[in-house]
Amino acid sequence: MARNLYILAGVLLLFAVISFIMAFTAGRMQPALPANGTLWKTTALFLTVGGLLVALGGVMTALFEQVDRRTEERRLRHRGGRGSSLRNR
Repeated sequence: MARNLYILAGVLLLFAVISFIMAFTAGRMQPALPANGTLWKTTALFLTVGGLLVALGGVMTALFEQVDRRTEERRLRHRGGRGSSLRNR
């Protein structure tokens, strides 16, 4: 699941970069585009913050999945070690 969040964060940050570029070039390229630079900068800011929050969620998800996986491995190793010592007696 963390991989999906990383992809979403990358897409949001890509759109943020495009919005930031549009803030500086919108009026010059095509006059029909919304040329309000403040609107594009605000959009870029919200997309950047959203992308960073989603990336943080991806990192936290990956960490918790790793903790769960290691806990399960430790539990199985502990159970297997104790069971083999009982069989040896």
